[in-house]
Order: sequence, then C-alpha cells, then structure tokens
Amino acid sequence: MIAIELILVFVLAYLIGSINMAIIISKVSGKGDIREQGSKNAGTTNVLRVLGKGPAILVLLWDVLKGALAIGIARGLAYICFPMEAGSLVYSETFTMAYTYGIMLATVGAVLGHNFPIYFGFKGGKGVATSLGCILAIEPQIGLVCLVAGVSMIALFNMVSIGSIIAAIIYPICIIFMGGTFDLNFRTNAYIKLIYIIFAFLMALSVILRHKANIKRIRNGTENKLFKSKEEKFEEELKKENEIKEKVEEVKEEAKEEVKEEIKEEVKDEEVDIKFEPVKEEVKEEKSKKKSK
Repeated sequence: MIAIELILVFVLAYLIGSINMAIIISKVSGKGDIREQGSKNAGTTNVLRVLGKGPAILVLLWDVLKGALAIGIARGLAYICFPMEAGSLVYSETFTMAYTYGIMLATVGAVLGHNFPIYFGFKGGKGVATSLGCILAIEPQIGLVCLVAGVSMIALFNMVSIGSIIAAIIYPICIIFMGGTFDLNFRTNAYIKLIYIIFAFLMALSVILRHKANIKRIRNGTENKLFKSKEEKFEEELKKENEIKEKVEEVKEEAKEEVKEEIKEEVKDEEVDIKFEPVKEEVKEEKSKKKSK
C-alpha cells in the first residue's frame, strides 16, 4: 500500500471514529449534551447513568463497530493495492509491511476520532470500546481475552474504569505470549512482530492516560461505581440536597450583604440631605428676596 492509500486509511478511520453516538443520541433525545452531564464523558458508561440501558447498548455497539469498520477499510484497500496477494498462502514482504501499517493507522485514526471528534469540537470519549472493536477485528482471540478480562474486573470491582485499564494492560501481554500478529504467515517476520508489540504497548498507554482522573479517584476511594446500592443512591441524593442547601445559604448571605450595602447608601444620602437642609432653606430665601425686589 503506497503512502497516499495509508493516509486515506487514516483519514477515513478518523472520520468514522468521529461519529460519536453518545453525543448524537443525547442531543436527539432532547437531553442536551452528554458531555455536560454526569461524568461529562461521551462514552457508554456515562450514557448508561444519564440516559439508561437502551441508549447505552446502542452507543456500545456503534463504538465497537466503528473500530471494526476502520480495520475493514484498511484490509480492503490493502487488497485493492495488492490484488495478487488476495488468497495467497504466503504474503510478500511489501504487502506484509503495507498491511501492518494500514491496520495500525486505521486503529489510531478510529481511536483518535472517538477521543477527539472533528464533528463535536474535538471533545469525545476515552476510546476503550473503539479500541476493542479494532482488536477484535485484527486478532479475535486476543480481543476476546481482553474483553473477558475487562468484564471480569468490572463484575469484581463494580467499576468500568478498572476493567478498561486491566484490559488495556493485558493486550500487549497477549501480543507477546499469543503471537499477536495478524496471520500465521506474519509470525515468521520478527520485525513486524516487534512493531506490533510496540504498537500494542502504545495503545495500552493511551487508554491508561485517558483514565488518569479515574486512577486518582480509585486511589482516593471516590471512583464512581457502575451499579449503586439503595443506600449509596440515598447518600448521593442526600449529598446533592446538602450541596443545594449550602448554595442557597450562600446566595442568601450574598443577598443580605447587597441589601446592607444598599441601606448604607440610602442612609448616607439621607444624612447628606439633613446636613444641607439649612443651606437649601437659605438659598430659597435668597431667591424669594431677589424676586420681590
């Protein structure tokens, strides 16, 4: 695949990745911008909390699907550029390199599009589901391992962030120990395998960095849980009510201070009027004398 095709793969993958279903559904449903509600993240978990299960499932499916679509585009263009390789048992080195770079650029483009969508002011999600879609399309077995590990951690800790981080860490480990190349024929190429391992580590690092705030909250014990008990929901509502009350009190205090200032100004004006009242009377008398003359 020549340079122009590689650029085209990246651009198409980015444009597809930029179609953020979380933002679209929240706006179409009349709920406003999902990025201004809940955790303010344009992803499945926040949609689940704010809009419910139905919209969350649609968002999750699309986020995974657009990753797979990006890989499909990379594969399609690879075989268009190298038609002789289609159905071949042994791939040429040129095709192997072009195919590898195409797959990686498609993944990067789709994830960047999701995280920084051009259609929505470059503010999107964290790219976990889209990354999973790419991995499932490239390496189904490794993708399933990451999925099972992630879901298990979510079930164990009741936190999506922990599942996402663990799945990201497992990905490059699987690449090292399970082969981690796109086809058995590629595994004989040590250079391709090295490139792919580095790529996998960078992808994992990207997911972890997007969860920096979550990691901090996990350490502090304040990370949001996926499902909350009745007690936790009650405490959360009570906390919100207390915060509202505090704000109301603050507004009242501010209003009192403003009223006090206004009263002070009025008193000052009255004092001035009282002070200069004799002067005003003298002026009136002078004016009346002049008129009589």
